Amino acid sequence: MSLIKSISGIRGTIGGKVNDNLTPLDVVKFASAFGTWLQNNKNKKDLTLVIGRDARISGQMVSSLVASTLQGLGINVVDLGLSTTPTVEIMVPELKADGGIILTASHNPKQWNALKLLNEKGEFISGENGAEVLALAENEDFNYAEVDDLGKYETRDDAFDIHIKQILDLPTVDVEAIKAKKFKVVLDAVNSTGGISIPPLLEKLGVEVIKLYCEPNGQFPHNPEPLKEHLGDICELVIKEKADMGIVVDPDVDRLALVDEKGEMFGEEYTLVAVADYLLKDKKGVAISNLSSSRALRDVAKGLDSEYFASAVGEVNVVTLMKEKNAIIGGEGNGGIIYPELHYGRDSLVGVALFLTHLAKENKTVSELRATYPSYFMGKKKIELTPDIDVDALLIKVQEEYKNEEISTVDGVKIDFPENWVHLRKSNTEPIIRIYTEAFSQEEADKLGDDMIAKIRSLI
Repeated sequence: MSLIKSISGIRGTIGGKVNDNLTPLDVVKFASAFGTWLQNNKNKKDLTLVIGRDARISGQMVSSLVASTLQGLGINVVDLGLSTTPTVEIMVPELKADGGIILTASHNPKQWNALKLLNEKGEFISGENGAEVLALAENEDFNYAEVDDLGKYETRDDAFDIHIKQILDLPTVDVEAIKAKKFKVVLDAVNSTGGISIPPLLEKLGVEVIKLYCEPNGQFPHNPEPLKEHLGDICELVIKEKADMGIVVDPDVDRLALVDEKGEMFGEEYTLVAVADYLLKDKKGVAISNLSSSRALRDVAKGLDSEYFASAVGEVNVVTLMKEKNAIIGGEGNGGIIYPELHYGRDSLVGVALFLTHLAKENKTVSELRATYPSYFMGKKKIELTPDIDVDALLIKVQEEYKNEEISTVDGVKIDFPENWVHLRKSNTEPIIRIYTEAFSQEEADKLGDDMIAKIRSLI
């Protein structure tokens, strides 16, 4: 069974049986549920939704099903075609639409696809709203339009231009400073829509682009999650081309990883750190990430006389806290940059423009810039438990065990020690506790995880 229904959308593998995988019937049912939910919650007759997709093989099929279903409900559809998650998010308010659907399974392999749901602000719908959509899908409580009331369908091919112009118009993006540096970069877009959205941005910034896997055909040449173990090709090409840096994005272009001029990973966690460093030097304020992101962001913010706060894991939670604290910058340690001056969504395009501005103004190489930040290493482990164990009670025991340390229970249990931290999160689907750690060396981070597993076993 590879169909995952959650408050943020529906995700699954293409083909197979209805309700087990993401079949055409499941796509129609879920699109019907979201369209019906919008109709139930909007006091207007003519609704318009923006849709866009990444380049995965199933995208055109899924997009056609979604568009036709919405039209069948009497909802107008503006189809951006091949797009990025942040571009769809920007176009929803730009077109004064009532919501949006992004057809992407993000960093998942090619057999996956998903429907991600946006409100009229171009932001992911809330957990409460998502639960209501799921209930409608479960009950199949839909009422389709009669023939004279079917929705209209139109396409737009100017969305990237609009997105890029909004980025270039930002006061914090110094186009002339970047142009003066005549940067040369290698771009790995994993044969998805980063290959047709990021090169036009870089060209307007006067950057020479060497394209690697930029053909949007959905044939991912490596695992599309932008992690070090998947990125040997770009690391080699950066050195071969004597490039200033490498840029890597995932299929829907909301995660940004960087490679330095020596072919070494900058570190996904440090994309956000570097952008925050640039912005907070210019204007003191608040930076936000989630509880499982690197402590380096906190260190940099405090060093610049600014504040740092951590949210529960998940983009919706980060955005909620960013609004509450009026943050200047936020995001997640997976390379997700959220810059509210543009919009409240993870956006690799604005991340690229802000990072290049920072690099140009610092007058350093990428590796020299990375060396200015505190160096932390992260570990990820898990402990599998038997179904009879009360995981919540166990986490309370852990909390009690470390009551003299700095503890957060916003999302699981996070224990901040003076020089490292450990974050425990229970799985909602199986008896597992996931253990995230960070320390000054990989060995120390891994040992911290092993020690916590031993502590948990002793408390059972």
